[in-house]
Amino acid sequence: MTERCPPAIPEGQPGHREPVKPPSGDQERERRAGPGLSMTDAMRTSVSDSTGAAYERGWRRFAAYCEEIKIDPMAATPEDVGNFLVRMGSGPEPQDASASASRPLGVRTLRVVLAGINRRYHEAGRVPPTKDGRVASVLQGLRRLSDGRPRQVKALREYEIARMLSHCEMLAEQERFRYIATRDSAMIAIGFAAALRRSEICGLEFGDLQFLQKSGVPVGMFLHIRRSKTDQFGEGQKIPVPEGKSLRPVARLREWLALSGAASGPVFQTMRRGGVLLGRAMHPSDIGRVVKQYVSAIGLDPSDYAGHSLRTGFVTSAAAHGARMEKIMEVTRHASPRMVLRYIREAEAFEDHAGAAFL
Repeated sequence: MTERCPPAIPEGQPGHREPVKPPSGDQERERRAGPGLSMTDAMRTSVSDSTGAAYERGWRRFAAYCEEIKIDPMAATPEDVGNFLVRMGSGPEPQDASASASRPLGVRTLRVVLAGINRRYHEAGRVPPTKDGRVASVLQGLRRLSDGRPRQVKALREYEIARMLSHCEMLAEQERFRYIATRDSAMIAIGFAAALRRSEICGLEFGDLQFLQKSGVPVGMFLHIRRSKTDQFGEGQKIPVPEGKSLRPVARLREWLALSGAASGPVFQTMRRGGVLLGRAMHPSDIGRVVKQYVSAIGLDPSDYAGHSLRTGFVTSAAAHGARMEKIMEVTRHASPRMVLRYIREAEAFEDHAGAAFL
């Protein structure tokens, strides 16, 4: 026997219900992605936070340019993108999304900007204008017009790190600088000793620290890096850090933890004057600012150094002291030896030089 549907109750009468509307295409796709997670969210987590932030800055640059020439950035043509590249690669470099400054963007930065445009178009389900061959030709032309040498910051050798740490100690003797100088001392020493990237320094939390002892004597520690440039899926990496006899990175970290009184959250936090912790992790740009501050204090040119100088400095110093490449890579976690070899060659450039006997 076939069941009959009950007659519809007229609108406004008791028991009336609005018919259920079928989900739209976008709603259905996001429902299939899982509760609380949209397809767009999943796409945006396909890259690291720092890479995503770089893409977003690139998009803002392009959007500001489009606003200036009065076009919709989501309806740009390959010619629009090519003209944008020429402007950015040969004109003033913007400080932010809309301001102007003094020097053009390098080709590497322009590639990141293009990736940011690609990403925004892909998220909207559109074909990006950056895939046109003319855009690639413009980028190639800009590369030929440039000197072809990407800016490379100098590495900080161990003796320069020691001078920076001595300056931290001197500042820490003054009560008003005690907290910030102790924090900076630990950050510089650990960043150097573990060859950390800026984002890894900022991402360290108390649960990532494992202090080791042998017969009651401190022998070093392990740092647990939950996610990094070479570990995009967060499988985790563990870095051994020895106590050290000269720079004493682990002892400096212990001193900072004891002074801060914090027991959870980011290890290296922003703070107000007087040492009041704000509970927020330092930003990667803060690492470069701190490094430049102490580099300047010991008489070096801060424009030659950046936060990455801690990481490259470890590699260069280790190579100069005869460390094997595989042991260096255990600390740096480089995916390939190519970059490590580059630093090693620089460190050994004048050892047993071919012309040393006759020049």
